[in-house]
Amino acid sequence: MRIAPGKCLSALAGFAASLAVLCFAGRAHAVPAFAAQTGQPCQTCHVGGFGPQLTPYGRNFKLNGYTQRDKGFTVPVSLMAIASYVRTAKAQNPAPAPGFSGNDNFALDQISLFVAGGLGAHLGGFIQTTTYDGVARAWTWDNLDLRATTKLKAKGADLVLGASVNNSPTVQDAWNTLGAWGFPFTSSSLAPSPATAPLLSGALAQESLGLTGYAWIDNHVFVEAGAYGSPGATSLRRLGADPTAPGNIEGEAPYGRLAWQGQVRGGTLELGAFGMRARIHPGLDRTTPLTDLYADLGLDASFQRPDTKGDVFSINFRYTREWQDLAASCDLAGGPAGCAANDLSDVRGDVSYYWRNKLGATVGVFDTFGSANPTLYASNRAFRPDSAGVILQLDATPFGDRPQPRRRLNLRVGLQYWIYTQFNGSGTNFDRMGRNASDQNTVRVFTWIAF
Repeated sequence: MRIAPGKCLSALAGFAASLAVLCFAGRAHAVPAFAAQTGQPCQTCHVGGFGPQLTPYGRNFKLNGYTQRDKGFTVPVSLMAIASYVRTAKAQNPAPAPGFSGNDNFALDQISLFVAGGLGAHLGGFIQTTTYDGVARAWTWDNLDLRATTKLKAKGADLVLGASVNNSPTVQDAWNTLGAWGFPFTSSSLAPSPATAPLLSGALAQESLGLTGYAWIDNHVFVEAGAYGSPGATSLRRLGADPTAPGNIEGEAPYGRLAWQGQVRGGTLELGAFGMRARIHPGLDRTTPLTDLYADLGLDASFQRPDTKGDVFSINFRYTREWQDLAASCDLAGGPAGCAANDLSDVRGDVSYYWRNKLGATVGVFDTFGSANPTLYASNRAFRPDSAGVILQLDATPFGDRPQPRRRLNLRVGLQYWIYTQFNGSGTNFDRMGRNASDQNTVRVFTWIAF
């Protein structure tokens, strides 16, 4: 018997709320209080002594449902704050947000409240309960990942079986290659950003609710499958989300993930694949009976190698191919025949080196490209979605090489430089107003505090 999507989502929401209440009421612990729960310093789970990039130990902690506990009760609440200064090569016109100037902006990017940790041997979660956006000056719900897990033996193999209720496809993933936790790990909405990306790169974050089931076999093979739907528009608005972006999922959108992890040349190698298929009513507009179809398939890889002195070398890679049948968007825009069929590709990679878990340097590259479409990309001079560039980051984590004070306070400061070779379709005059891709080059200085 097929359960109606609305009833499915109501059941998931009820389960999520119930588990969240349990977490608040009892033995739940928040980031960085995971360190207090496990008795381990942040660098045990995180590369560079600060999240979100996970070590193999941290990946296992997540896949086992955040349930590992070596300490008794600890305070179940944590806070995070990120502030930054942003300067672009050429002032933005109009300004990036109301109340800010065209350039040289300081902002409190976000303040977040967390509840996270294990509840007994089988239940756990990571709940970024609410976030204040200092640029939009608004509150919203944030990342949710509630888990139920169990362990057993099957034909001599160690097996972890789990289920995750979450509100963003890939937020439950344990590798830092996919959209939710990929590099850059922090950014500012005051900085210019390309207009086009695959659906699975974050468009459904906090706009969906899903249930996935997974198996983690012998610490080597990971298999996951599930589906996502859209909560009601009224509920999303009450939670601070915009239900029109990208729109309402019709029925359920299936999601799948495969990964292999093993030891290679003194490091940990991961090779994986992922995919999602979703039909969406864009902008909640029901004036057309048509929908937009997105089919995303991708490959990812990571390699992480520590040395005897505690330095860590990491590589992350992701390729996403998206096939689109944007019949609804083309119909609403009055596009010609042939407008709906499009394709989009996205390539991401980063290489980092962390010295003593204290000083880090990262180089990231990105390239998004796809078919031309004068209807969908009418504001781009070249009628293409193409954007490409390089991200350079230097950062320092003062407590990354030793136990954090009372395992509660952690701090990272950093410098980012974004270099664009293409932006929204071309390298020069991309907006027909004389603005070049290099005009979007951005310097960002940030401070990131977790307590």
